[in-house]
Amino acid sequence: MSLRLYSTLSRTIEEFRPAGDEVRTYVCGVTPYDTAHLGHAFLYVSFDVLHRFLRYLGYRVRYIQNITDIDNDILRRAKELDEPWDELGNRYVKIHQEGLDALGVEPPVKYPRATEEIPLMVEMIEGLIARGHAYEAGGNVYFRVSSDPDYGCLSGLAPEQMAEELTKTGDPADDPLKEAPVDFLLWQGAKPGEPTWPSPWGPGRPGWHIECSAMSIRYLGESLDIHGGGGDLVYPHHESEIAQSECWSGQRPFARFWLHAGMLRMDGEKMSKSLGNMVFVHDLVKRYRPEALRLFLSSVRYRDVLEWDPDTVAACEKVVTLLQTAAGMQHPVHDEAQPYRSSGTPVEPEPFRRRFVAALEDDLDTPAAIGALRELAEAIVAGRQDARPVSHARHELRTLAEILGIVLPVV
Repeated sequence: MSLRLYSTLSRTIEEFRPAGDEVRTYVCGVTPYDTAHLGHAFLYVSFDVLHRFLRYLGYRVRYIQNITDIDNDILRRAKELDEPWDELGNRYVKIHQEGLDALGVEPPVKYPRATEEIPLMVEMIEGLIARGHAYEAGGNVYFRVSSDPDYGCLSGLAPEQMAEELTKTGDPADDPLKEAPVDFLLWQGAKPGEPTWPSPWGPGRPGWHIECSAMSIRYLGESLDIHGGGGDLVYPHHESEIAQSECWSGQRPFARFWLHAGMLRMDGEKMSKSLGNMVFVHDLVKRYRPEALRLFLSSVRYRDVLEWDPDTVAACEKVVTLLQTAAGMQHPVHDEAQPYRSSGTPVEPEPFRRRFVAALEDDLDTPAAIGALRELAEAIVAGRQDARPVSHARHELRTLAEILGIVLPVV
């Protein structure tokens, strides 16, 4: 068996092999204009499990996650709160990262910020113009979608659908400066009261999509192994990243695997800032153990829909207790007062390990992996009751639990 992952680009489950001697992964990070909610944690915990599992399989991982620290939403929110846009972003970045730290999410190699990489964005836009893939109009620069016959390969949307979705992001399809409704902004000319940076087309700021292309190429190269994000980024963000990156570099593919996490829902609707139906990590860790929240976030496969349910979190608390009990047991549970002497056949963890690994190799089937881990813990507890040796099984339990981000006691 080998690791197989579902790629949005091919719409199939494919065997995963990195192009080089390390796995180069880029995952779109937060736009810090409000407090990150549990739906964001679902995304980053999912990729945390993937990276832990890749290392378990023997791969080296180079992981980059950006911070979109200049964006329409940040500027709008800063104006509403009468707060400097950069101070607003820094405040919410801190809250977001503290939440991920509380959940034991390992940080990437770097958190590049969009505002730190603008020179490369300008360079890329200049290259796209020179190759006929972009044009300047009224101080703005747009990507010429008609120049890329592969545009739409990721989303599969019709042009009418694209125009509608693009408008929702603040890049209106009826912009009179555009050659075509689906052409998207690479550079936005200066607007009153907004921060600006210099460019050959006048002062302004970069478009959303070119930010991630520049940051991923800057730190991972022109072709990635894995590009990830939430399912709501397929279009226009990731579709546009593919087009501008490949047209600029001539390197295809820009990313060999496109992985998209499912949505976290609350009361049947997507958990989102716009709807206001959110629960937050910084509140939840006061009520639940972080390990239980991680198990909850892994209780469905990463690309499925997860429904917020406190009862499920409570059930995960019981699983955590079982795992911690099994990992920390030193004496038979039926008689703590008697000296312990193990005898009989040791508890064999290998069947459980094989099931656990096979589950994660199958497109990160975390629910099945959790089931195998739980059954191994139950076997350890039963083995202790029968005075069977469990040392090797306990070691394996701790090793496998760490792939899911659950650190168990060592005794």
